[in-house]
Amino acid sequence: MVKHISVVTQCYNEEGNIQEIYSRIKNIFSDLKGYSYEHIFIDNDSRDRTQEILRDIARQDRNIKVILNTRNFGQLRSPVYAMLQAQGDAVISIVSDMQQPPEMIVDFIKKWEEGYRIVVGVRIQSQESPILNIFKNAYYNLIGGLSDIKLIKNFTGFGLYDQEVIKIIRKLDDPLPYFRGLICEIGFERAEIPYIQPKRKWGITKNNFYILYDYAMLGITSHSKIPLRLATMLGFFSALLCFLVALGYLVYKLLFWNRFSLGIAPLVIGFFFFASMQMVFIGIIGEYVGSIHTQVLKRPMVIEKERINF
Repeated sequence: MVKHISVVTQCYNEEGNIQEIYSRIKNIFSDLKGYSYEHIFIDNDSRDRTQEILRDIARQDRNIKVILNTRNFGQLRSPVYAMLQAQGDAVISIVSDMQQPPEMIVDFIKKWEEGYRIVVGVRIQSQESPILNIFKNAYYNLIGGLSDIKLIKNFTGFGLYDQEVIKIIRKLDDPLPYFRGLICEIGFERAEIPYIQPKRKWGITKNNFYILYDYAMLGITSHSKIPLRLATMLGFFSALLCFLVALGYLVYKLLFWNRFSLGIAPLVIGFFFFASMQMVFIGIIGEYVGSIHTQVLKRPMVIEKERINF
């Protein structure tokens, strides 16, 4: 029996990489016996020639399906939305920037055939900037320590997911899914395959500081209540500290009434310290409120402009 595999690729301004990832994945499946495939590209309203190239490829190859979005819906929504449209027995997610080796698809399928419903690629080394790697590792360590569930370190979504997993994600109806956390939340036994992330061959990364910060906060608010509880505990601790300091000042002033001058410095320092703490705590609460707000609005994950070859 021929098994059908869906490959999903998100793209935005990747005109230099589209043809290569299409060709490499096509060559992989031409050598795999007993499998048919579809390759779904979802484009976030690219401003270069990406859409033109996708249309040309889709005209020549009926295995290629294209979803064109009305605008840029971000790197979290688009790939998950495309995966939910896939009908294959298994769905493989791979980015278009050629920083995830397409040849690992063969390893993913082998593990899937062994019975794993989730097979993920885990980055063990990167040829990117060392400074960026340090920040990424620090983030994964932070969110791993805060999360209520055990997350996969250095996992970005690259992997294979059985259609049963996709059906579960479809039922969740999450308008802003943190896919890396959802996979761990589902809890199926998984296989992890290490890989080395190569440098970009063409183009520049679309991840600026704000986008990375947004991902980080979404991961924390989606899978941990520790920041909220930490804020509460620090509040109690600060109140106790203030009481003890005030008591100490009172006793010291009573004992050395004429020699001890209170001064204004402790008041100014204390005021700014606790004002800063309040701003941090309000910010933490605001992130959780913002996450709830997104869930309550229930806006569509993606709005399509056009479909090709579906």
